[in-house]
Amino acid sequence: FTDARLGKLTGRDEDQVRRARQNLGVTAVFKRIDTCAAEFEAQTPYMYSTYEHPVMGEVEDESRPTDAKKVVILGGGPNRIGQGIEFDYCCCHACFALTDQGYETIMINCNPETVSTDYDTSDRLYFEPLTFEHVMEILRVEQQKGTLHGVIVQFGGQTPLKLADALQEAGIPILGTSPDAIDLAEDRERFQGMLQELGLKQPVNGLARSDAEAMEIAQRVGYPLVIRPSYVLGGRAMEIVRDDDHLKRYIRDAVNVSGRNPVLLDSYLAGAVEVDVDALSDGKDVHVAGVMQHIEEAGVHSGDSACSLPPYTLGRDLVQEMERQTKAMALKLGVVGLMNVQFAIKDGTIYVLEVNPRASRTVPFVAKATDSAIASIAARLMAGEPLSNFPLRAAYPDGTGVDDTLPFADALALAA
Repeated sequence: FTDARLGKLTGRDEDQVRRARQNLGVTAVFKRIDTCAAEFEAQTPYMYSTYEHPVMGEVEDESRPTDAKKVVILGGGPNRIGQGIEFDYCCCHACFALTDQGYETIMINCNPETVSTDYDTSDRLYFEPLTFEHVMEILRVEQQKGTLHGVIVQFGGQTPLKLADALQEAGIPILGTSPDAIDLAEDRERFQGMLQELGLKQPVNGLARSDAEAMEIAQRVGYPLVIRPSYVLGGRAMEIVRDDDHLKRYIRDAVNVSGRNPVLLDSYLAGAVEVDVDALSDGKDVHVAGVMQHIEEAGVHSGDSACSLPPYTLGRDLVQEMERQTKAMALKLGVVGLMNVQFAIKDGTIYVLEVNPRASRTVPFVAKATDSAIASIAARLMAGEPLSNFPLRAAYPDGTGVDDTLPFADALALAA
């Protein structure tokens, strides 16, 4: 049973259970996976956790942490709707880049289908679920020796991003964009206030904290609506609703609308053009790495659509304005590493749909289409290097790249 499950069964919170467990000396130990099938002794630092009863007062832990300066990278977990191997690409390139810079890279992931869980991608690999309890058990062991430079949560999609606050509260250094900046981008109400401060436009919308408030906003804004919760994985629980019955069904089946779980109801911009922008920042300077126009109209989820780099119908003035807005938001948020912005353009007006302060599913495509190692650069920015250290490629290479951004498909770049 996990701490969270025990807490639910006993009426205590997770922290109380964790403290009681640790006071009793019940902590995980780590064993190495035998990659040699017992043919000879395996030395591969590929580990999983278990619990065992002490023998003569001791337990056998095979993790054997080193004295190195360490960076922990949290992976994306299982492939599922909205999240696939594009995040694994980012994790792998982050491992390679930081290893080249002299760090010991420690990968935490639980998906055997990924390259990041290959035994030779990182220096040390923990095959563990991406939960606060499991991550903290690993960090407890790794901090016994060496120096933990920090934990990277940006490369695994929404799953590790949701651990940022809890890890920081536990005293773990988070590399890159701060947890507060992540919350500013993910919390729909705070993000709306930031856009108003910057003078940027959103579709007409409202934030609902109850079922009745959602119905009232729907009447004021008008149908069709795009409804989206805060802190969701790659489009999960987002839906276009077209009438009262549809909205009631969504509220009943998809989400629990409350003060802790508000939902944003946006006016649906029918016929609009959707644009994805990927950018790099060190907190002081911003580089727009790629501007991609969706081939399908706005409303088709970016994970189910195709896109073109550079945009094929948008004028240079519109593109430059989106670049300006992207840079303004990155600096306001204090982004360090990667950031993705989704825009919609209707009748020549630019609307901000959302900002993801992390790697997006389009990063591999942008990297290949522009021949720029943006995931590797982002990892080094998070480790403390300035953006000026890197030669940066133009966001508009010769030719045109077309990407089918289905999460389980490889990025396809076609030179025109």
